[in-house]
Amino acid sequence: MAEALNLAIIVVALLALIFLLRGRPKARPLPERPSAGSYTPVPAGEPVLHWSDAGGHFDVEVLGESRYRDTIRKLAGDHGDARADARHKALLLPDDANPYEDKAVAVFVAGEMVGYLAPKDALALRQLLTRQEIPGALTSCDAAVRGGALWEGKRLAYAVWLDLDLGN
Repeated sequence: MAEALNLAIIVVALLALIFLLRGRPKARPLPERPSAGSYTPVPAGEPVLHWSDAGGHFDVEVLGESRYRDTIRKLAGDHGDARADARHKALLLPDDANPYEDKAVAVFVAGEMVGYLAPKDALALRQLLTRQEIPGALTSCDAAVRGGALWEGKRLAYAVWLDLDLGN
């Protein structure tokens, strides 16, 4: 009798396991990512708003600049051995079609892409856009291309900083 009960428990457990494994929804395949350098958003139109924290603090760093280092080096201008501090206007484009990040914000300087906002900064900017009742709009801010000084015979990296007050 105990053997029959144990056998029944094993059969029920196996049936339950088979049901759970077959009944599980199949995982969606990951979206195909474009090869490196094949995806670049394009800003259209004029910015609807120019952001400024009115202090010129340039606290928000643009990420992913390594892909755009040649462009950024040109934007830094001629600065000799000293550190660059070239000022420009940056365009901020909420990039809803980005295949890597669903809330991305692309950054353009002088019509060239220079990187993206960090995810937390992108989210904060999108919240500001929503509060201003212009979600998804192209906006602008002041930018500074810094770095590139010579140190021990080597040129240091450049970075793009934005004059934005995102409250974070």
